[in-house]
Amino acid sequence: MVQLFLLTGCWNSKDIQTMAYVTAVGMDYENGKYVTYVQVLNFASFAKSESAMMGKNIPSWIGKGEGVTVTETFNAIYETSQLRVYWGHVKAIVCTERFLKNTDRVKEAYDMVNRYREIRYNVLFYGTKESMKDIFVQKSILNLSPIDSLLDSPSQIYSQRSYITPHEGFKVISEINEAGQSALMPSISLDKHAWSEDEHPKSMYRIDGAFYYSQDKYLGWMSEHELQGFRWLEEKLQRTSINIPDSNNPVAALVLIKPKSRIIPVIRDGQVYYTIKLHINAYIDEIVKDTPIKEMELLAAQVIEDQLRSTYAIGLKKKIDVLQLGERLYRKYPKKWHELNKENDFHLNANSLDTITVKVQVVHSGKYKDRAN
Repeated sequence: MVQLFLLTGCWNSKDIQTMAYVTAVGMDYENGKYVTYVQVLNFASFAKSESAMMGKNIPSWIGKGEGVTVTETFNAIYETSQLRVYWGHVKAIVCTERFLKNTDRVKEAYDMVNRYREIRYNVLFYGTKESMKDIFVQKSILNLSPIDSLLDSPSQIYSQRSYITPHEGFKVISEINEAGQSALMPSISLDKHAWSEDEHPKSMYRIDGAFYYSQDKYLGWMSEHELQGFRWLEEKLQRTSINIPDSNNPVAALVLIKPKSRIIPVIRDGQVYYTIKLHINAYIDEIVKDTPIKEMELLAAQVIEDQLRSTYAIGLKKKIDVLQLGERLYRKYPKKWHELNKENDFHLNANSLDTITVKVQVVHSGKYKDRAN
């Protein structure tokens, strides 16, 4: 009989239907205080059949807490949550631009969030210029929840249109702390013109650029268009397209996949120059005017080089090492990197980017093979 009383029970079990499940966290800083927003979804809605829920509006509950520390903002949310708050389903953390302008705040927030055992390491990080409430009440297409949107599932869109790689929190922090590297945080916004439900305009998430850091310094923001050359150095690039030539009268549209790049720092007469070598596969997506494949490959290579140089030049004006050239110098010639960094924390100039060699190989021409000959 005594042994029966020693058996473990369910003393600490929680009813899953009586918890508030946080799916996204927003960070802001206003009037000398941290402000935390939480997005809570009713998972009972997801338990119903997809056909029954398709098109029906699934409400998002937005909580808000303020405090002089991030911990205090979380406790402020607990005061009014009514239910136990569960953090194990957090998929994204979104930070306002004013919050991002101080790297110490970013590190403090990440430190607190990362210490909490329920929150996972692979939470997606975003910056935004939008209102946090507007971001968190936004629905996906067909009125699906944010779980099925760019905010929480960016890989679905990235597999079809690769521009700015999704970044998890651990990667952002490691890049901020890494010498010689410019840290990137994707910028999420709302596009209010592309979609409509019948006659009613519907806003949708989009990645419109990226915020940049270099160690403990906030560098600024660059638009997606300004970053169009950066994608060619992304090893994880899955699928992206260009017109050739990049003008109002293209002869074809190509889809490019699987880039392989090398950035080679070379020291000449005490100055550092960088050479980029890039090989990328392509296939024909559309032919506007019959053009030999070899000519298409040369045109595509020129477009890619032009975009790389354009992105580099824009970054140069903002003192952002967008192409991560300094990181390669730090790896290969750390002594030279430290020497330059003592003189100036930004050592690139208009002549630093030297030769760019791009090799584009059209591997197939789609279903209409004969048209590409």
